[in-house]
Amino acid sequence: MSSLSRELVFLILQFLDEEKFKETVHKLEQESGFFFNMKYFEDSVQAGEWDEVERYLSGFTKVEDNRYSMKIFFEIRKQKYLEALDRDDRPKAVEILVKDLKVFASFNEDLFKEITQLLTLDNFRQNEQLSKYGDTRSARNIMLVELKKLIEANPLFRDKLTLPTFKASRLRTLINQSLNWQHQLCKNPRPNPDIKTLFTDHSCASSNGTRGPPTNNVPLAGSVPKPGLFHPLGGHGLFQPVVSPPPSAIAGWMSSPNPSIPHAVVAAASPGLIQASSSAAFLKHPRTPGGPGMEYQTADSEHLLKRLRAGHPDEVSFSGSTHLPNIYSPDDLPKTVVRSLSQESNVMSMDFHPLQQTVLLVGTNVGDISIWEVGSRERLALKTFKVWDISACSMPFQTTLVKDATISVNRCAWGQDGSILGVAFSKHIVQIYTYNPAGELGQHLEIDAHVGGVNDIAFAHPNKQLCIVTCGDDKTIKVWDAVSGRTQYTFEGHEAPVYSVCPHYKENIQFIFSTAIDGKIKAWLYDSLGSRVDYDAPGLWCTMMAYSADGTRLFSCGTSKEGESHLVEWNESEGAIKRTYSGFRKRSLGVVQFDTTRNHFLAAGDEFQIKFWDMDNTNMLTYTDGDGGLPASPRLRFNKEGSLLAVTTSDNGIKILANIDGQRMLRMLETRALDGARGYSEAVNAKPAIAGPLGPIANVSASASHVVERTDRIPQSVSLGNLATLDGSRTADVKPRIGTAEKIKSWKFADITDSSQLKTLKLPDSLTASKIVRLLYTNSGLAVLALASNAVHKLWKWQRNDRNRTGKSSATIVPQLWQPTNGALMSNDVNDAKPADDSVACIALSKNDSYVMSASGGRVSLFNMMTFKVMTTFMPPPPAATYLAFHPQDNNIIAIGMEDSTVQIYNVRVDELCVWIIDGWEKKMSRPIQAPPGHQTPLVGETKVQFHNNQTHLLVVHESQIAVYDAQLECLRAWYPRDSLSAPVSSGIYSCDGLLVFAGFCDGAVGIFDAESLSLRCRIAPSAYIPASVSSTFPVVIAAHPSDGSQFGLGMSDGAVHVMEPCDVDTKWGGGKTTTASQENGIPSSSQPSETPSR
Repeated sequence: MSSLSRELVFLILQFLDEEKFKETVHKLEQESGFFFNMKYFEDSVQAGEWDEVERYLSGFTKVEDNRYSMKIFFEIRKQKYLEALDRDDRPKAVEILVKDLKVFASFNEDLFKEITQLLTLDNFRQNEQLSKYGDTRSARNIMLVELKKLIEANPLFRDKLTLPTFKASRLRTLINQSLNWQHQLCKNPRPNPDIKTLFTDHSCASSNGTRGPPTNNVPLAGSVPKPGLFHPLGGHGLFQPVVSPPPSAIAGWMSSPNPSIPHAVVAAASPGLIQASSSAAFLKHPRTPGGPGMEYQTADSEHLLKRLRAGHPDEVSFSGSTHLPNIYSPDDLPKTVVRSLSQESNVMSMDFHPLQQTVLLVGTNVGDISIWEVGSRERLALKTFKVWDISACSMPFQTTLVKDATISVNRCAWGQDGSILGVAFSKHIVQIYTYNPAGELGQHLEIDAHVGGVNDIAFAHPNKQLCIVTCGDDKTIKVWDAVSGRTQYTFEGHEAPVYSVCPHYKENIQFIFSTAIDGKIKAWLYDSLGSRVDYDAPGLWCTMMAYSADGTRLFSCGTSKEGESHLVEWNESEGAIKRTYSGFRKRSLGVVQFDTTRNHFLAAGDEFQIKFWDMDNTNMLTYTDGDGGLPASPRLRFNKEGSLLAVTTSDNGIKILANIDGQRMLRMLETRALDGARGYSEAVNAKPAIAGPLGPIANVSASASHVVERTDRIPQSVSLGNLATLDGSRTADVKPRIGTAEKIKSWKFADITDSSQLKTLKLPDSLTASKIVRLLYTNSGLAVLALASNAVHKLWKWQRNDRNRTGKSSATIVPQLWQPTNGALMSNDVNDAKPADDSVACIALSKNDSYVMSASGGRVSLFNMMTFKVMTTFMPPPPAATYLAFHPQDNNIIAIGMEDSTVQIYNVRVDELCVWIIDGWEKKMSRPIQAPPGHQTPLVGETKVQFHNNQTHLLVVHESQIAVYDAQLECLRAWYPRDSLSAPVSSGIYSCDGLLVFAGFCDGAVGIFDAESLSLRCRIAPSAYIPASVSSTFPVVIAAHPSDGSQFGLGMSDGAVHVMEPCDVDTKWGGGKTTTASQENGIPSSSQPSETPSR
């Protein structure tokens, strides 16, 4: 069919839709195969009209066309089969099995048998893979998510999911133009012709032989209709008006430049930080998180299809962003008041430091900003409002200040790495400060940003360049270079003052959401093509938007002028509201503020309370009044880990609420201070420069004169996830050493020799014993996975019960050695030319714990963690794989390190393999590890390395030592086996919070070291956990629990696996009184003669 004929079909589709011939529209879509109407397909699936679903699909693809098509039909027919079983309609289920599903038996007979066996069960949910199947409606919705991804990835649907853009009623317009042209050719054109048919060309008949007056473009067959006079199509209809971006079509707002953008954009710099043409993929594959009910679809359904294609590695595909099952409870929310701070003026904005979990930035209604260390209740800095350079400010601003000098902070916010912060004021300007870990602020930029108030400020990194984003009463959004302060973009288009901005990125596409006080929401790329979205926020007044911490879910909260508050989640792919959360007062007093945390919870201040919601449940989860004293609509802010929540009070103060983790973190801070926390005076004197996105940030005096500044304070706060950075980042240039006349304080280490002195558990194992070569916890912390030298995997799961409601791994509760009912084992392929014991084993878990990738010298295997089935094997040796890793955000991308020094990146979606040869890379730095005194050189044997959470320190483990190196490969400190731990080191790893180092030794002992100083905090003798009847066994590998900084697992040389914890949950390893003892501390490198501040 020619291009014009194809376009004619599109015009006919539009005409039929405008005339409400709905069935005919979809029939033409199916028969022509030009446009796949996803909305119609979704409606048909949700209605269970399976015959129509397959009929409509048949116009675009067949079962056997490709792997995507095969899976699409398989998922539909499987769902139809399960629904028949759920209705207990056995005859219909048998009919579906024979007529629809049998076609898949030719690809894999075992699959067909397994599906057939479901008929023998009273309830198919007895099948473990389908145990989480919910009701019919939810199952269809879950399946639709998978089907949409498959359709979008299927090349047969390419260019068929969107329609070309043209004006409404285009066919009528063309007909009118044709009739006008015919009328102009008439020999005797009449002024008001009466056209009664389109079947023949028009011609005006003359009654008296005279020629009538000429006409120009007489509108025949009715006036050419304007867009909007005809019945509008829904948000998912065929054609959208092009006058402005449609309010319910966010999915395509970055696909192509809009030829009739109504808003102007003024670019002060050359446009194109991000080109529109590169943005087409944005939100076409939205990573909308699913609830717990999605798991059976994302894991089990995927497994069933994989079995159709066993042995075809190029056809592996699985979800790249499946959220973990709900393992949270209301107890995880910070609801206990642990601190009260007096700000002395009304708090307008708060923001926790992104890295220092207890450092809080506060802005007030008198223009002050403060930085608080909430752990010690100490104000680290206070800045009263002052214009830095009035001569550089605009005359309107100067005039405004003369008339009224009062000014308020509208918003204050940290940059992404915490080295910079911004303050937006109620009149014209923003001020940018640099911040160093000493709690000191330095003036960086003062920008006269907007005419009127600056209502919001945020930081963004388009094109890897730090920028400042502001919005204001002048109805604009502006982007500023964070180094020079020059304007880069000015976005115009709002018709009311802009209330908030929300910069974000997805799939490397940078963009900005903005909201105005007329309720309009717009979205902008960093280009000159205007807004891509224009739709209404609930309430049509003040609204703020925020993403979940992982960037996959979009929320907004706003209040109308009448006081009605709305907290909603958006469906980005459709620009529609996905869910609306209930529980607000009918008439809120003030604009409700909100925040998100842990990718799971929402919180909002309303009715003198803080109210909490589960993101996946619209009903309010719980609330707290913070022991009273809160305003009607309190402001609130979570810290990054969600363990602390700052809440404003009605008496110009701030309350800090904490959960159990937050309370433990604050107690730990107090303990460190009481037990001789490292003094800061020497570090302050050293005044090291702090590297930030703006370059080195020098120390400057920052506090106002009336604020008490302590030189011995702990300026960098501590979190459970990053306690080890307490001193590491602020003294990056201060190398440790121990003076001959000065001894430092260290924890008195405990020597644990008996099992009663700790919690230890040997995991049950009925399988053949073989040395454990790899050991790791699942990302959820609910299971332990081991790989033995005989290439067999072992998985232990802790069950949820009355003793263990969360199902978390524990040394006091015996887990189950898990196997599927058929008794299958997860066994790796082995290299016949090389014994498994001599091969390098490697293993990696996907982020959602659904898949494990593993190798034991042979092919790399990909297993389904629920069924233990091999989904595929690939990359046979030589060379063999020596290291494996899943991409942290996309399970479809796998990195494989090979024994020939190559790194292979495999994208299973597109069956694409990229290979890098390390020898060709430019070597930035290399350094041999230092041999201990008296040890032979050069050192031989395996060396293991691991980055600390702060990404600047490196743990190096060799049989001769444990050492910590910095980013320049300078050895900061080292510990060598001696005294009670004199055997060679067998393994070592950081704890999840980066506070400790767990190390195993070849005599069976375990050492627990302080990660910062490498001082020995605790020694666990073999007698404490190894039975006397067992000899010559030792920890080959150690695994750290992903969320409990005190728990670890040991994989032993005799095949055993042990889990260990301290006796008391509130006691850390080696806790107790401090003593003055230098002999147990890590020995700093002799090449780094510098002072270590005292603990």
